This record gives sequence, structure tokens and C-alpha cells, in this order.
Amino acid sequence: MRSTPHKALATTVLAVAALAAASVTATPAAAAPAPAPRAAACAPAQVVANGGFESGTSPWSQSQASVITSRAGQSAHGGSSFAWLNGVGSTHTDTLSQSVTIPSGCSSATLTFWLHIDTAETTTSTKYDKLTAKIGSTTLATYSNLDRNTGYVQKSFDVSAFAGQTVSVAFTGTEDSSLQTSFVVDDVALDTSGGTTPPGDSTRTPSAPSYTVSLSSNTDGTVWSGHESATFTNASATALSEVYLRLWDNYHGTCSAMPITVTNVTGGTAGALSVGCTALKIDLPAPLTQGQSATIGFDLGITVPSGADRFGYDGAFSMLGNALPVLAVRDAAGWHLDPYTNNGESFYSLASDFKVTLDHPSTLLVPATGASVDTPGTSGRTITTATATKVRDFAWAAGPFSKISGTSAAGTPVNIYSVSGISSSDAQSMLSTAKSAVDAHSARFGAYPYGELDAVIDNNYWFGGMEYPGFVLDLVSTTALTHEIAHQWWYGIVGDDEYTNPWLDEAFTDYATDLAQNKTGSGCWNSVSWASSAEKITNSMGYWDAHSSRYSTVVYGYGKCALHDLRRVLGDTAMAKVLKDYATSHWYGVSTTAEFKAAAQAATTTDLTSFWTQHRIDG
Repeated sequence: MRSTPHKALATTVLAVAALAAASVTATPAAAAPAPAPRAAACAPAQVVANGGFESGTSPWSQSQASVITSRAGQSAHGGSSFAWLNGVGSTHTDTLSQSVTIPSGCSSATLTFWLHIDTAETTTSTKYDKLTAKIGSTTLATYSNLDRNTGYVQKSFDVSAFAGQTVSVAFTGTEDSSLQTSFVVDDVALDTSGGTTPPGDSTRTPSAPSYTVSLSSNTDGTVWSGHESATFTNASATALSEVYLRLWDNYHGTCSAMPITVTNVTGGTAGALSVGCTALKIDLPAPLTQGQSATIGFDLGITVPSGADRFGYDGAFSMLGNALPVLAVRDAAGWHLDPYTNNGESFYSLASDFKVTLDHPSTLLVPATGASVDTPGTSGRTITTATATKVRDFAWAAGPFSKISGTSAAGTPVNIYSVSGISSSDAQSMLSTAKSAVDAHSARFGAYPYGELDAVIDNNYWFGGMEYPGFVLDLVSTTALTHEIAHQWWYGIVGDDEYTNPWLDEAFTDYATDLAQNKTGSGCWNSVSWASSAEKITNSMGYWDAHSSRYSTVVYGYGKCALHDLRRVLGDTAMAKVLKDYATSHWYGVSTTAEFKAAAQAATTTDLTSFWTQHRIDG
């Protein structure tokens, strides 16, 4: 979704005390019970023993007695003990390992450790001394004297592929003949969670959400307050006794200073905030059986932070992506309560209806998802009412934008909103690009269903571009804007679980962008290089957050190359039909890798098994 993804930025989540149930919805993550796991078969656990080395050496195996130590010369990340590999200054090897068992029922497993490196080496180009981190026979990372740092840095790896196995977590440090390098490891942990036992059936619920929102802003559009309600139906045969709201933009603050606040909940009892205060449990008064509906309501406060981000303000211009709380999804894997990722997207929601009323100063233009109507408010204010049907999210912006409008050849109204500093020629270029892109994608995948299309243009966006239904953020870039508009189909209309299957929207969108720009994918695989046997096009954001430098290359680049290859196998006409038929059959639904593979296989007599294996497309 972000056309130029960047490494995730860390946030610090601070624990706070429980607030009164009438005014805050929950206790925060550190003080609250864990969210309902995705399956009963897996109890969340930390499976590394004595990871801080404070209880002697057991059960670690070390190459010599002094690896686990508290001796002078280095310091611990926490406590008083640590593992000190190498630092000898002559040819030397140190090893440290522990055997762990990752429960078979767990769908998520993350290995973390803190690493400090100091060295007497003066080179800025040669890796003389190295530390290798492995799980089983798989190398997770190799560090060297070139990675020196003044303090500890946490390293994180998705090791979910080893669920059900007993494997060794191992560190091996090697030095050459001169000049020491010390590799200091502390606070090793392997956290497991999630499960594979269905809670009842595979139906996605709560279904058919309908959101009604009324908000009023301050003078510059950076603070909004009001009320939101959500009506929904339990589509599952399994009773629904609670729901979760995703307060995604709390990632951009802390639990003690949350940008998104939910208070005075009605229609349920506020439970615990969890997942970095981005998930709020609400217990329903009575379990909903299949086909029953309910409504929850709450007061909502939004404070936009500084920064040219999908949620942030750039000077006088505020962007409010993912600011409205939306319902999490429960399916065969249980509740989807994945963490926010700043490297890509975590969002997984069902097609919903929104009616959003935004009361704001008349000096501000407010582009938004859906069709908007402006009416006069109180003195000097305007009320913008935006209505959207069958969309997965709602976003808006506020500021003294420059606006130009046009209509595509096929009849879609397009609006370009520019921040200060965007030239009129660049705005006109983006309008022309948007009109041609929306028509090109419509012809290939089905008519654009959301009425108007709004694009907010700001060259300060660090992320390149970002899409929401009927509303995109973008730099002045023909390719990026064509990409973000393609997301109206691949994520907007044909939904997916973006945290688990990012390739289903990013690879398909980049492929659609190539088609719209008459690119054939020739030379697509030039200089291809897989980082490891664990690297696959279909890996989750959990994997890519641990390997962020590879995310764009593999998911966007190799992903679209794989689709170009599939087109060459099926033929242009057959591939075009597969994608259009697939979009039609999943219109306002949710796509999975297995379903797409089945659709492709049905279009050819050629067995595609080896194709999927060769292109590392699992599922």
C-alpha cells in the first residue's frame, strides 16, 4: 500500500493505571489480561529459559565457562549478567545455545534479543569478526565489527515457521587474528501466541458493520471530538459474546498519551486495552446468536500528532487515516488482533457503511472517503457529511487545500487537493493521472463503485503514498498515484488480511500499475536474490517487520514479477479473465492465497504446483 515502504519506527508503550469504567474504556496492555488468543490450543508463553542469564548458566550450553558472565568490561542490558562472546583479540570462536520447543498450536512465534557490539577494528568496509544468530539450521542474521554501537539494540525475528518443533537457539562468534570485537547478548526471549483451533466456524464476523459518526474540530483541524456508534450482526454459528475495536492510531502515541480516546461506552462493557493500546475489548450484555444484531456507542476524541504521515499534520494540513475505531474480525483463526506496522499495513476489516458528519471551520476543506455534501454550520463553520457504502475504512484530511476537479472519460469525478508548495502544473498532472488510472483499472477489474475519488498531494510524505476507499494520499508521482488508485480494487473491493497476506494487495496492485503503464515485466527477475530459505512472497508482516529492508523487494517486486510470469503461463487473455472474474467473485469480500491459486489453476490444464513452489507462493 505504501508505494515506497520504509522500516518500521519503534514506539514506546507505557503502562497506565486503570481508569474509571465510565470515562475510559479499559486498562492498558501492561495491566490488562491478554486479548483472546486466536485458538485455545496455544497459551501465550515465553519459551526461552533464563534469557537474562541471571540464574546461572542452565539451560544454556556455552563453549567456555566465561561466556555467561557479570565480569567488568561490559554491562548488562538488564540485571547484572550477560553473555559476552569473543573480545579476545586473537583467532577465537565462542558459542552459546539453548534447545527450545515451540508449541504446535501457536501461529505466532517471535525471537528477540538485545545486542551490543564494540570493537577495536578501525575498518569501515571489512567484516573481520562476526556473530551469527541461528534457529535450528536457519541463519537469522549475521553481525560484524561494522555493526558497532554505543548501547544495546533489540533484534527481532519471526520464527513462526518452527511451530511444533524443538530447535536450538544459537549464537556463534568468531574473531580473526588481531583487534578484538565483543558481541554482548542479553535478555533473549521467544514469545509464542495465536492458535489453529477454530473457535466454531470459519465465518467472518461481526458482519455488515454500519458506523455513524459525528465530530467537531478545533480551529486548525488537529483535534476532533464527538460520538461514534457501530451496528453489526453476528454471521457465525458461534455466539458472539464480545467485540474488539481497533484504535490503530494509538501506535502514534503512548498508552499514557493516546491520540485516540474512547469513553462512555454504551451497548457493552469496556474491557481491556491491549496490543499497544490499539485493541479495545467490549463485552456485550448477552451473547449474540447467529443472525442477531447489536449496537455499541462511545464518545471519541482524536488528537493529530505532528508529521507528514497517514495520521499526522504537515503545517496547516492534517491527515486522518485510520483515525476512526473499527471492528476487528473474528474468523476460523479467532480474533485478529495483530500489532500495527509502520512498514506496511495491519488492517483487516469487512465491507462496511459509514455516515460521517464533520463540523469544521469554513476555512478548511475536508476531503473524505465517500460522497460529501457541505452545509452551513454555526458562524464561520461548515458541516461536511460524507456517506460511503461497502468500504473497509474511512479517512479524511483537513486544511486550506488548493482544489481542482475533473471527470474521467468513463464518468468518475476526481478531485485533487494540494498542500502549499504544489505547483498548479503538478496538480493538473496528478488530475490527468488519476482520471486515466481509475478508468484503466476499471476496464480491467470492474467499474469503480465509490462515486468520487479524492487525492491529497503532499511531497513531504515520507512513505510515498497511502490508500483508503475513495481517498488517497500521494506525492507528485505518476507511478505512485496509479499504484494507490489500483488499491481501490486490491484491498478496497477485493479485501484481504493485510497483516497475514500483504502480497494479496501489494503485488496485485504493483502488477495492475504495470499494466496501466503498458509495462510487460520483461527483465523483471534481473539480479534476483533470495535472502534465505525462509523468505517467501507470501510471508506475513510479522516476518517483514523483522526483515524490513527486504519487504519492498520481495512483496512488491518479486510479487508482481510472479504475476507477470503467471500471465506468460496462462496467456494474456486468460490471465486478464482470471483477474476480472476473481475480482467479481470476491467483490466486497475477502481474498486468500489458496482461493487465488485455485482460480489460476482452474484457468489452465498445466499443473501449477511447481510454479507456486518456484515462486515461493505458499498457502
